[in-house]
Amino acid sequence: MLVVAEPAESTGTGYYHHLGAGTIDEWTGVVGRLTVRDAEVRAGTHDFVAARFMAKRESDGQTAWLEAGWAETGWSGGGRQRVYTYDTNRRAWTFYNQYPLRDGDEIWISVHTTRDGVWEAWLWWRDGWHLLTSQHLRTTRAHLEQYVEVHVDGAGSIAVPRITVDNVQVRDGDAVRYWREADVRTATGGGSGGYCLDWATRFDTWNAGTC
Repeated sequence: MLVVAEPAESTGTGYYHHLGAGTIDEWTGVVGRLTVRDAEVRAGTHDFVAARFMAKRESDGQTAWLEAGWAETGWSGGGRQRVYTYDTNRRAWTFYNQYPLRDGDEIWISVHTTRDGVWEAWLWWRDGWHLLTSQHLRTTRAHLEQYVEVHVDGAGSIAVPRITVDNVQVRDGDAVRYWREADVRTATGGGSGGYCLDWATRFDTWNAGTC
């Protein structure tokens, strides 16, 4: 099993674009499907495009989180899209090269808690769930996010084909429900800087990318 961990240090001159939504209340997990697309990330930069789910805890002025999905980065990977996780315990990106991706693939990701304060990230791959990582976030409930995140390192732009996110569901203990406007209080992040977000169903089916 090949796992590569690499931290990404920004130049501090980049721009972040967050396209998607987050829960206002706390839940015990999120699961959904992410479409993989080949973005024009520039090699040798700290550009990145990521489609991901996140569980986040804020306490005493500090934030801890675990995120999982796929990403294409400028500092490594040779322009490939890769399954990844990031957590604040290690403050590092972890790439899972044993799960090769191609433009147009669809992957299922689940981020949820199963025991006291421990959160897990799982990937559905070849008819089975595979554990990517488990991290102690010191909480049994967390705010959840579903985002396409674009970071442009300095000047310039990244062309991002439309990335689809669908079948997004939240967990409350053993109960699972679709992330719908009527059932899940939600705050959204809209389009910015040439990137657009379009909701098919608020908030479990949508797409985002270059306008």
